Amino acid sequence: MRAFKRVLAVGALTAPLVIGCAGLASATEGLSADFGKGGFMANQNGAGVAAVESAVSPDGISHAGFWIMADDNGVSGSFAGSGATWSND
Repeated sequence: MRAFKRVLAVGALTAPLVIGCAGLASATEGLSADFGKGGFMANQNGAGVAAVESAVSPDGISHAGFWIMADDNGVSGSFAGSGATWSND
């Protein structure tokens, strides 16, 4: 009987979470949000460019950022990106 009460209590506590996650998944249909920012500079010390972008769509999410700098010592840079995709099948 004690085990049955525990199962019932856990079910009662997790049901709203499961329903909420299902609602969140269905809310992403048609969702689209984008952000982007970039800049560049060129002067007597060198030249450089940098940018960052993020996107959310029904297919997934992504984020990327990079910078490139050229001066008397050569060219250097960095890139970082991440993302996730999901299927609504």
